[in-house]
Amino acid sequence: MVLVDTSVWVDVFRDKSGKTGKALERWLDYRDIVLSRFNQLELLQGCRDEKEWSLLAPYLDSQDYLEASPTTWPAAARIYFDLRRKGLTVRSPIDCCIAQLGVEHKVLLLHNDVDFETIASVRPLQQSRWSGGG
Repeated sequence: MVLVDTSVWVDVFRDKSGKTGKALERWLDYRDIVLSRFNQLELLQGCRDEKEWSLLAPYLDSQDYLEASPTTWPAAARIYFDLRRKGLTVRSPIDCCIAQLGVEHKVLLLHNDVDFETIASVRPLQQSRWSGGG
């Protein structure tokens, strides 16, 4: 199972040729995909118009999601806290939440965001950097 981050989906959706989407399909090699509700939020807030929203919202409604538990939030905050104490920063606490979901559910996180590599330095996050070409 692979948690595909927003940073990867943005690459796929921006490529009108479809090559990036095909590369992602090859990379995934029939593994199951899951999202987080944060990915849903980030993708929908990026819609440029009503047409994009009307296409994307139903697609996202049909996806499988990793859901947070009551312990997810303090654990995600602790990631941010531990990084800061080591002099490391991440741009968004949302990345800490996504990473924590990956850790809790023991899934591979596919991303194109250096912040997840930073988080993996303090947590057992299974992660792989997406290069766009698989």
